[in-house]
Amino acid sequence: MGLKYLHTMVRVLDLNKSIEFFKLLGLEETRRVSNESGRFTLVFLAPPGQPECPIELTYNWDGDEGLPSDSRHFGHLAYSVSNIYDICRHLMEKGVEINRPPRDGHMAFVRSPDNISIELLQEGDPLEPQEPWASMGNTGSW
Repeated sequence: MGLKYLHTMVRVLDLNKSIEFFKLLGLEETRRVSNESGRFTLVFLAPPGQPECPIELTYNWDGDEGLPSDSRHFGHLAYSVSNIYDICRHLMEKGVEINRPPRDGHMAFVRSPDNISIELLQEGDPLEPQEPWASMGNTGSW
């Protein structure tokens, strides 16, 4: 029996705002499906060169009543990054709160506009601890 990873789906309340957030992380749109009869749009985004690892953003045109206000039941999405300090600095400059700063040079957490937890992991060995990250505390939940 063969098994192949397809995607991770998350519901979003504001499609454009969510796409903008995931593009800040470096993901690129790989496919879009709009279904008039089902009244939904699916947008697939993946890291460059990795179309086999997408996230599917599901946007229901008529709203999504019952969507939990805290998406922690989902867990998190995880991405490796070439420089955790650079991506966290970039996200902060764009107004994204760093919920768990990369104090250890290895791991950070942020939240998407729909409160989805995103884990960022330093590729390879951790970077040497440096400021402002080393002394920065956690904010909110991650």
